[in-house]
This record gives sequence, C-alpha cells and structure tokens, in this order.
Amino acid sequence: MARAVAAALCLAAGSAAAQTDAAGMEELRRLIKQEATRLLDLERSINDQERMLEANRAVLEEQRKRINALLEQLSGRGIGVSPMMGEIAQAQTQVPTPAPAPAQAPAPAQQAPQQAPVPVQAPQQAPAGQQRPVGEAPPTPERPAAPAQLFDEPTALTPRGKFVVEPSLQFVHSSDNRVALVGFAVVPALTIGLIDVRQVTRDIYQLALTGRWGVTNRFELELKVPYVWADSSTLTRPLATPSFTDQFFDANGSGIGDVEFAGRYQFNQFRGDNAVYIGSLRYKAPTGKGIFEVPFITATDETTNTTYNTGLQKELPTGSGFHAVQVGGTVIYPSDPAIFFGGLAYTYSFPRTFENYGRVAPGSAVDANLGLGLAMNERASFSIGFQYSVIGKTSQDDALPAFGLATGTTLQLGTMRFGLSYRLTSKLNMNLSLGAGITEQTPDFEATLRLPYTF
Repeated sequence: MARAVAAALCLAAGSAAAQTDAAGMEELRRLIKQEATRLLDLERSINDQERMLEANRAVLEEQRKRINALLEQLSGRGIGVSPMMGEIAQAQTQVPTPAPAPAQAPAPAQQAPQQAPVPVQAPQQAPAGQQRPVGEAPPTPERPAAPAQLFDEPTALTPRGKFVVEPSLQFVHSSDNRVALVGFAVVPALTIGLIDVRQVTRDIYQLALTGRWGVTNRFELELKVPYVWADSSTLTRPLATPSFTDQFFDANGSGIGDVEFAGRYQFNQFRGDNAVYIGSLRYKAPTGKGIFEVPFITATDETTNTTYNTGLQKELPTGSGFHAVQVGGTVIYPSDPAIFFGGLAYTYSFPRTFENYGRVAPGSAVDANLGLGLAMNERASFSIGFQYSVIGKTSQDDALPAFGLATGTTLQLGTMRFGLSYRLTSKLNMNLSLGAGITEQTPDFEATLRLPYTF
C-alpha cells in the first residue's frame, strides 16, 4: 500500500513538472517571436533611412557640382577663387555614413519585459496621391551681373574650357572745322595765298566678331575680326580766290579692318578683400586699307604754281596701315555692391615706307582709364568711366614735295563713357556703352552694342 501511494505521488509530481516546463517553453517562444518582429521592423526602418541617405547624397553631389561651376565662373570673371574656398565647398557637401547598429541578442526570458528594444521612428509617409520630395535642394541663387564693358579690355576673364563669341556693332560720329593757310604772312593781319575753310563730318560703322577662349581660369586668348563702313562729307570754301559757291566732297569706304590678337593673364587670386591684377598683350595687323594707301585729291596753287595735297580723300581707309603692339594692365577692386576698375596701356606702331609718302612713323599712344561698376540686381549692372589718351606726333622722311605731311601736334583725347549690361539668358548677355568726347580732337559721339554668348 505504501508503495502504491509513493508511486502515485511520483507520477503526480512528474506530471506537474512536465506542465511547468511546457508553459515555460511556450512563454519563451512568444518572447522570441516578439523580438523577431521588432528586429524586422528595425531592419525595415534602417533600409528606409539608407534610401533617404542615398537620395541626399545624390542631391548634395549635384549641389557640389553647381558650387564648383560657380567657383569656376567667379574665377573666369577676373576674381580668382582661393583653394580654401574650394575645400570649404567640398567639406560642406560631404555626408558622413552612419555605422550600422550592432545586432543585439535576445534577452533572457526573465528580463525580456524590462529590456524591450527602443522602437525606431519610421519616416512619415505622404498622403495617397501626393508625393513628397526627399532631400530637395533649394534653388541656386544667380550670381551678380558683371559690370558693363566700357573699354577695349573686358573686366571679366573667360572661365577655363569656355568659349565666348561676341558680335558687336559700333557707331562713331565726328565733326571738325578747319582753316588751312597756303601762303605767307606779310604782317600778322595780312596773308598772301589761299585760305581754305572746311567743315568735315564723318560717320564710321564697325561690325566685329570677337572670339575668346579660356585656356585656364586665369588666362584667355582673343581674336577680333572687324568690318568697317565709313562715310565722310566735306564742305570747303576757298577764300581770297574767285569763288561764289561752296564745294562739297563726299567720300566713303568699306572693307575688312585691322585684325587683332590678344592675350590676358590674371596675376593673383581673389580672396575676398584684395585687388586683382590683369596683364594684357595685343597685336594689331594692318589687314585693313591704311590712310596712306588710298588716293588723295591734289590741287595747284595758281599764285605759286605749285601742286599740293588737299587732304581730301577719294576713298576712306578702313584700317591704320601699320603694325602695332599694345601692352597694358588692369586693376579690379570689388567692394560690394560696386566694382572699381582702371587700366593703363601703351601702344607702339612700327614705322612703314609708302610710295610717295616715304617713311612714316606714327606717334606712340598712352591710354589711361578709370571706371566704376554697380550691380543693380542679379541681371542688370551699370558702369561709368573716363578714358584719356595721348597720341604723339607723326614723323615723315623722304617724301615727295606734293605728299608732305603737315607738322603734327600731340593729340589729347578724352571720352566720358556710360554702360549698361543685362543678362538675357544664362549664356547670353547684352552690353551697351555710350561715349561723349570732351576734348576738341575727340569724336563727338560713339555707341557700342555687344552680345557675348558663352558656350
């Protein structure tokens, strides 16, 4: 009997232990399943974040390319960019890649309720039918407009690898009143000979095509090919000779002008508050018809029975007729929102021998200019400047008597210039400049329209 009772107790104890083990296993399976669900949710959240990071990297890479392009454009405008600016731009576009979260082993069954993993917030989903851009960059602001070009030397260099084609049209109007004395004076108030009074009006149109190539961000080459139309009207009335009416002489000429080759180099980089120095070298070839290559009208003085050159041309020239080299320098100092610029240039024309005129040596020229550019907004800018030129005397040797040049004087040319620049598109600009002569020997008015297009 005792054995039977003991056996029954052992069987009951074993059944209770088995039921306890089964309950523990079921609880363990439930906890493992719960942890697996949380791990799947965490994996999906990590995958969503990786996709967002990839999208942000693509947007930031595009922004870095835009920044580099903008830095190259600023360098090409004659305002150098320091290496530090490029490093800052590169650092701003780098995105650190987060390290993957270490996998955590499931907690023991006894501690699972107290150490549940912190859920990761999933990215918010846009409502159905509405897409929300991820990592969209703000629009890139346009760079300020370059100052309007007033002088022959532009203030902006062509960026590296870029090519600029610039068609231009220039109009120059000049008028002059002259009194020519051919004879000798007995007393200061009495002249024996021919007194010739003239009024000369001349209009010149020049259509030019200029190409610039940015070899580097600080060096560019230029080629300019002009075509010239010129028209002149001269009113003359000889005094002290039998004459009852005024005489008119009209002359014109057209053809290719003097082709020019130029190179410009920026000596230093712009670092935010310093001046920029640009040097230039220009060569002018005598491809146009020069003034000593066109026929002049000659006349005979009946008093002395000598033939002299009237100075009236049967055809107007389209070029200078001389080889010339110009060396110059330009200084640019930005002071937001204004830009100050000025330059100095020296031009030497090589002597040349012509038929009848002998050896002619043109005078050298010194040019000085000073200007101010002001950006009104991202597209428009206004410039004002002054140019002063001094041209030396022209000398002549071994000329025939009828083709001798009058003793020349040093020319003083002063021009006040106004300019307006407007960006039509991202590649096409319009530049208009007006000039007014303020000295007697300077053309009265000139206007130049330029349309540079960047490839």
